[in-house]
Amino acid sequence: MTSAIAAALDAAALDSGFSGVIRVDHDGETFARGYGLADRAHRIEATAEHRFGVASIAKGFTALAVGALVDDGRIGLDDPVRPVLGTDLPLVDDRVTVGQLLAHRSGIGDYLDESEGEITDYVLDLPVHRLDCTEAFLPVLDGRPQQESPGEVFRYNNAGFVLLALVVERVTGMPFQDWVAERVFRPAGMTATGYPRTDEPTGDVAPGYLDQDGSRTNVLHLPVRGSGDGGAVSTAADLAAFWSAVVGGRIVSAQTLAALTTPVSEVPDEGLRYGRGFWLGEQSDTVLLEGYDAGVSARTWHRPSTGVTGTVIANWSDGAWPVLQAIDWE
Repeated sequence: MTSAIAAALDAAALDSGFSGVIRVDHDGETFARGYGLADRAHRIEATAEHRFGVASIAKGFTALAVGALVDDGRIGLDDPVRPVLGTDLPLVDDRVTVGQLLAHRSGIGDYLDESEGEITDYVLDLPVHRLDCTEAFLPVLDGRPQQESPGEVFRYNNAGFVLLALVVERVTGMPFQDWVAERVFRPAGMTATGYPRTDEPTGDVAPGYLDQDGSRTNVLHLPVRGSGDGGAVSTAADLAAFWSAVVGGRIVSAQTLAALTTPVSEVPDEGLRYGRGFWLGEQSDTVLLEGYDAGVSARTWHRPSTGVTGTVIANWSDGAWPVLQAIDWE
């Protein structure tokens, strides 16, 4: 099975001029390959060992970071977030709960509406260098009216996951990124994953490009350091380790994982369902995370019924989608 899925993805990558990495794992077999250039300016070829931005794949990390607090008995999914927010963000409805934020059903106003404009537009209200910690997001989250009553509808919402990062920080007294490193990355053995500053580049992190052929990167489009809604970098190997740790119970309990991965909403526009931080197959048992941002397109998934785990990450805005269309998502 791995060979068939890998062959289909590989062929689509070669046909589309894909730039990034593909990895498929099943039953002890691994296919892993880099494609195109990780760094266009220096003509460095992409390898399976390069770190790539993963955008909203990181929402799964946030969900598990919150899940760890649930397992610790420090918060509950039905807890309102107002006691944690205090007087901050007064337009957030007092009834909004942790679970509603995770499920994109909080109805709060979003600071980054992905349904408007192009993914490569400049959309942030503050200079990106000022968004260097979770508390620094408060000015861009503030002043945005509630859009729906809490729990009423599914509406994909980045602000909700920044709020969750704020909850994590205020409950634990730790920077969000440190809590994720301790409770998600470390038990999973994800040694290459983290939230580096975009203005401190390293040679093993592939820049994210706005177009298939251009040299402009996404450095002015994203916060200088990621928070609860995105901004992490990872490798395909680390994401394989991530799924192994998730299903193996090394990050959160089986009860909490079930709460995060049980479908809450049907999302027909995406051909998927959504739980609390995780996407789910429309009809299958596939659990997946997806990232799409200026300079990033990616999907990583695990299908319990077959044991197949896979990752496709591109270092330009739309590179992953032609590849992912090569296999059946049901």
